[in-house]
Amino acid sequence: MRNLLVFLHLAAAVFWMGGMAFVVIALRPALHAQLQPPQRLPLMVQVLRRFFVVVIASIAVLLATGMPLLMQVPGAEAPRGWHAMAGLGVVMMLVFGHIFFAPWRRAQRAVAAQDWPEGGRRMNQIALLVKVNLGLGWIAIAAVLLWR
Repeated sequence: MRNLLVFLHLAAAVFWMGGMAFVVIALRPALHAQLQPPQRLPLMVQVLRRFFVVVIASIAVLLATGMPLLMQVPGAEAPRGWHAMAGLGVVMMLVFGHIFFAPWRRAQRAVAAQDWPEGGRRMNQIALLVKVNLGLGWIAIAAVLLWR
């Protein structure tokens, strides 16, 4: 059972981290190079709408697997890296919650109203916060692997 929980935990992390990396490193720069805001921003709204479903599912799986895995070991005996990963994971979830309930909602409204400057500002804000989360994710991975 433990191996299944670890597999599901890693799969959820890979989906979330991989999606963030793809969006900010590959997709967003390519769209900026090829499309103007009236074409780019509605496309990004559609991409993020689908990706955020994956993020929400990933968060649910990470919580559903991470808590039982952490509880299998008494708190004082769990490696420090596990605690660091859990704490960073909670911060990442909070950052995502902010993205979802603030700039994402505003970006959707701006794009629907064809307010391209506001939509662009909100997408830039989302991109910055996704980069922060991507960095936190890498720190969490390093902590769990290197801090015993």
